[in-house]
Amino acid sequence: MSRPRSPRHGAETSLLGQAVAYRDTYAPELLFPIERQLKRDELGLRAGALPFVGEDLWNAYELSWLDARGKPVVALGEFRVPAASPRLVESKSLKLYLNSFNQQRFAAVEALRVRIARDLSAAAGAEVGVAVTPLAMRPQRASGYPQGVCLDGLEIDIDTYQPEPGFLRAGGAERTETLYSHLLKSNCLVTGQPDWGMVVVRYTGAAIDRAGLLRYIVSFRAHNEFHEQCVERMFCDLLARCRPRELAVWARYTRRGGLDINPFRASHAGLRPDEAMEVRQ
Repeated sequence: MSRPRSPRHGAETSLLGQAVAYRDTYAPELLFPIERQLKRDELGLRAGALPFVGEDLWNAYELSWLDARGKPVVALGEFRVPAASPRLVESKSLKLYLNSFNQQRFAAVEALRVRIARDLSAAAGAEVGVAVTPLAMRPQRASGYPQGVCLDGLEIDIDTYQPEPGFLRAGGAERTETLYSHLLKSNCLVTGQPDWGMVVVRYTGAAIDRAGLLRYIVSFRAHNEFHEQCVERMFCDLLARCRPRELAVWARYTRRGGLDINPFRASHAGLRPDEAMEVRQ
């Protein structure tokens, strides 16, 4: 008896989960774009009619190249990929791409920044914001906790580890609040490796049941999906089940391969996430 085919997710032919030789000279062809619509179809989302705005913020901690005299430069990188872009970039391919600059010479930081912005924008199909800050400039990054209520101390029983939107419900007088949890865990869509993070829900609307929300967040624990897709699934489930007037959902995932990914989705452009890193990042 033949096994049923798994739904297409776009990364079937990527290098994720494969042993590869690292390149140390410029190789933009290493970037592996994935069509967002393949997974958005599962959520009933149509291209050009998304219920959210937002971006995916990538922080790169292993970025280096050679200056004009061959001396290494090390830096932090920040990449902002619009949620409306038709494609995301698979994370291992981005790591390999960034390592391909290790023996590449650039006369100025701006030349490198422009090169990365051009390549990532071409891969994503939309303009990607890029910042490159050498450590010689002494960049600072602050960690902190959301200005809201942490759900993790709730005394509840949990036995569901695949996404269950039925846990979500809301009722009563309208309020504006921020709820968050450090208990988010999902798994890589291709390799099954665990992804750890914090998720934040900020909304205006009928009060969301906190125990139900925590059960829902934990229900992603055995779920296989990319970071960006998990956040979009959460946003859509909260919007459908709780019907808030305003909604923002973001996650701050711990780093892997020198990268952390921080997807943000909101019901309108006026909503913004907290800027502080999660303490585990």
